Amino acid sequence: MSTSTPSTANGNDSRQFKGDRSPCGPSRVLHVRKVPIEVSEAELISLGVPFGRVTNLLMLKGKNQAFIEMASEEAAITMVNYYTTATPHVRNQPVYIQYSNHRELKTDNLPNQGRAQAALQAVNAVHSGNMALGGSASGSDGALMPGQSPVLRIIVENLFYPVSLEVLHQIFSKFGTVLKIITFTKNNQFQALLQYADPMNAHHAKVTLDGQNIYNACCTLRVEFSKLTSLNVKYNNDKSRDFTRLDLPSGDGQPTMDPALTAAFGAPGIISSPYAGAAGFGPAIGFPQAVGPPFDLLSCVPPGLSMHTMTGALGPLAMPGSISGRMTLHGMAPIAVHAVLLVSNLNPDSISPHGLFILFGVYGDVHRVKILFNKKENALIQMADATQAQLAMSHLNGQRLHGKVIRVTISKHQTVQLPREGQEDQGLTKDFSGSPLHRFKKPGSKNFQNIFPPSATLHLSNIPPSITDDILKELFAGTGYTVKAFKFFQKDRKMALIQLGSVEEAIQALIDLHNHDLGENHHLRVSFSKSTI
Repeated sequence: MSTSTPSTANGNDSRQFKGDRSPCGPSRVLHVRKVPIEVSEAELISLGVPFGRVTNLLMLKGKNQAFIEMASEEAAITMVNYYTTATPHVRNQPVYIQYSNHRELKTDNLPNQGRAQAALQAVNAVHSGNMALGGSASGSDGALMPGQSPVLRIIVENLFYPVSLEVLHQIFSKFGTVLKIITFTKNNQFQALLQYADPMNAHHAKVTLDGQNIYNACCTLRVEFSKLTSLNVKYNNDKSRDFTRLDLPSGDGQPTMDPALTAAFGAPGIISSPYAGAAGFGPAIGFPQAVGPPFDLLSCVPPGLSMHTMTGALGPLAMPGSISGRMTLHGMAPIAVHAVLLVSNLNPDSISPHGLFILFGVYGDVHRVKILFNKKENALIQMADATQAQLAMSHLNGQRLHGKVIRVTISKHQTVQLPREGQEDQGLTKDFSGSPLHRFKKPGSKNFQNIFPPSATLHLSNIPPSITDDILKELFAGTGYTVKAFKFFQKDRKMALIQLGSVEEAIQALIDLHNHDLGENHHLRVSFSKSTI
């Protein structure tokens, strides 16, 4: 490989890059520094392929530098924007990419360019071939043949603890450049679509991660190829992220990540380098080294839960080779400052602090509720800790309550203030911190294992012996709900399942009838069930 520069690349870039240089304006020619001497042409070209066609390459091995020419300035801009926030690594070494002050590379008359041209032809042929596979797909899906897509569909089962977009980025970026992530709830399951720069990255991630647990004994990943080949992300917020477009808005009322979260995860919205490689998840978040199969991916202690809370629950599950509770101490502790939720699009005519306390109490212990005095369709809910707040948000955001689809996000407030003495409040603010109805007061409570998304089937418990199925069905029907099915547990008639007409009905019934007095000093306990009848 020649170590001389092309006629248009006269060495100014390499000289200027020795110190801090003032950035050039956008150009489709990019200058790459700190290139390891053993790097191949194909490896460098692969840095550009996710963003568009690479039209030329010049490697200056003696100077540990290279020039990459993209087909368009737009592709180069997207590439620089991405790698500015997520430093690429080649052969486990960071490389640095910036605009060149040259407009094109002219390498025709240079010796030893044969390998670079052959690599360009090979990579572009593969890339074109992948695109051509989708030629018969209809519309804008641009679908590839099964197994060829750079987009993965991810389902998280046994979601006992919240899994955020950031956590997915941490795990999946071990396998290559993650360009975009969209998270959503479908069929009462937390799901995500994740786009890699390269279909091979998607293949390796699928093979390695399918069936793995994020935390010990819970949050199981189901990974498959999506039929889509590209994701269209409109907003950068806690539900979706385009790591190549930091200029995207946060969306309609959707906050960007809380300042505490941003500080914890590194700016701006990128947790760590997507090329962290075998060294672990990257320094910004302080994760210890990643653990491969058969151990779990992060830790036996979910983020935000303190060690004393977990002593009786998941603490004993730590095993040799798994990541212990160090994660709580060193990793995500900054998140714990925000346990307040902002709930919006409520029905102001039907909502009450008690109703919100009962509903959100399914996912954690609610300490305070404030319906905003001048905007009664909004409320602030203070949970016991940030993990419970995340859990409630992940399960209740997008659910229907009193005929309206509610939106749940993390608030910037750290606490919910009680009204001052004499201040007009109309009973809109309530302190529930001493309530006997908290489900999670006891460390290691069985209730931690029975947290499920809202569903049309409710789990009933604490039923006295004298109560028959007809009495319970009449209780729900008489309160205005459609009872589709009912059955007692065979081994324990203190518990039963009841299936109502819809998820919305079940949510309302839980609010109305949890803690209902059944007599004989028994109060009905209601929660969502993972089962159907």
